Amino acid sequence: MAVFQTPDLDLDDHAVIEEVHAVRLAMAASLRAPRRWTGGLRRTTQARAIQGSNSIEGYSITDQDAVAAVDDDQPLTADQRTWAEILGYRRVLTYVLGMAPSDGFRVDAMTLRSMHFMLLEHDLPKGPGQFRPGAVYVHDDSAGRTVYEGPPSDLVPGLVDELVEDLDRDRQQDPLVRGAMAHLNLVMVHPFKDGNGRMARALQTLVLAQDRVLEPTFSSIEEWLGSNTADYYRVLAVTGRGAWNPGNDAHLWLKFNLRAHHMQAHTLRSRIAEAEQLWERLDALVAQHHLPERVADALFDAARGLRVQRPTYVKRLELEERTATRDLARLVDAGLLTARGQTRGRYYLAGEGLTAAYNEVRSGRRTLEDPYPGLIAQLRAQD
Repeated sequence: MAVFQTPDLDLDDHAVIEEVHAVRLAMAASLRAPRRWTGGLRRTTQARAIQGSNSIEGYSITDQDAVAAVDDDQPLTADQRTWAEILGYRRVLTYVLGMAPSDGFRVDAMTLRSMHFMLLEHDLPKGPGQFRPGAVYVHDDSAGRTVYEGPPSDLVPGLVDELVEDLDRDRQQDPLVRGAMAHLNLVMVHPFKDGNGRMARALQTLVLAQDRVLEPTFSSIEEWLGSNTADYYRVLAVTGRGAWNPGNDAHLWLKFNLRAHHMQAHTLRSRIAEAEQLWERLDALVAQHHLPERVADALFDAARGLRVQRPTYVKRLELEERTATRDLARLVDAGLLTARGQTRGRYYLAGEGLTAAYNEVRSGRRTLEDPYPGLIAQLRAQD
């Protein structure tokens, strides 16, 4: 019995890993210093991870609803079934981000089964927390064919044990590599009746969170995978070749993951720099209009395209209702927010002055550089 083994890394891989770690260290240094904008950036980063991982499985939600999931608010547009899936994944990711960096935390089969229960406890027929009792197939509805068959169910417990043993044994391996291989093995073993993709991505985030270099919320590549779903499915298909084939070469899969880390790390570094610049402009606007400093929190959300709602504003800043109402009215009068809707359904969007400030910050964003320029073309050529 064997699972996929880590391929030998080449010089390009080592160079990419070194650069990713350099960016992660720089971000960690920026995030360690207490700044008022880190809370808002942390919320939206976690929201994007939840949104990205679930979109791969067809559970798509708006940016606003993704943030609502993190804030434990009600969704604006998501239907009941989708919202149940989103909240399940929020539970798993919250557990991973909170527990993985703890001293003594380790992954075993029961850890994975517990995470699966958190994910699907709202849907008991899918066997939350239980390994699948029979065969499993991945079906491509658009092509009308089966694209993957997992190993026989009687092999699953042993394969999961081997997966976690390898994960524990390979502590000297770089966490970017360990996480990628854990992801691959879990999704290929397909130990559960449903939810295997989200479990594999959560496991990868868990491994990265144990690294303790960068705050766990900023370690995930789930957002990037969600934005590149077609290529993500391609590389899994190329690596698996339609069935449980642990002897196959996993090097293309590993490179795909390292590329995702590179892209996501540089994206987050840009967002951190932009958050700092944006907050400086918000402070100037707040001073210009003689507003209380606390309103910058709402302006930060609005500038980045989110709705500001009074109940959320009250809860996050622990304000009295009258104070919140007065703050929002002053922001509208200053032209920084615009009101939409009536009474209880009212919400606020960025006004022209706020939008102009954010656009000025965003204008300096650089185009991402691909660390493996020919990788995606190579992958698509193997379809």
